Amino acid sequence: MFQRLFGRERNANRAITDALYALIVAAARQTVFYSDWNVPDTPLGRFEMLSLHMYLIQRRLRGEQGVAAEVAQVLIDEFFRDVEHSLRELGISDVGVPKRMKKLAKMFYGRTAAYDDALKEDDRVALAAALARNVRPDAGSWPQAPLLADYVGGASQKLAAQPTESIVAGMAAFPAAGAA
Repeated sequence: MFQRLFGRERNANRAITDALYALIVAAARQTVFYSDWNVPDTPLGRFEMLSLHMYLIQRRLRGEQGVAAEVAQVLIDEFFRDVEHSLRELGISDVGVPKRMKKLAKMFYGRTAAYDDALKEDDRVALAAALARNVRPDAGSWPQAPLLADYVGGASQKLAAQPTESIVAGMAAFPAAGAA
């Protein structure tokens, strides 16, 4: 009996986190990032945008208790499973995957610290600089970085305004990139 109850709850939570993860992926794949704002449409560029959106959800759920904390953990686990799956699809060998995963995890957490500092201070210039360093490290100047910084600031505010209950029910909304 208990197994049926807990199994059913686990499946319900899985459906919620799957829905949230799909929203995060859809937000990260907005065409304007790649076509107008010159985010590289490469595996690493897509990783950067997925990482950015995962960070935004994690930031929103930080400090929450109960189901919200569980959802945040399941989402980050799903993110890293997805990254690992993508590495394997790119042809990285079983021997090379752990090394790459360690590097990508370090990249993710390093970026979140830089983005967090800039958002905490509401410093769009610092945020644009951090985004440029991470998204377009070899570009030198990236004129679209302030556009992405404004989007990130707006997304953070939009997520902050959403009730936790809605988010943990699988309904999170990101802004449309490039909307005025």
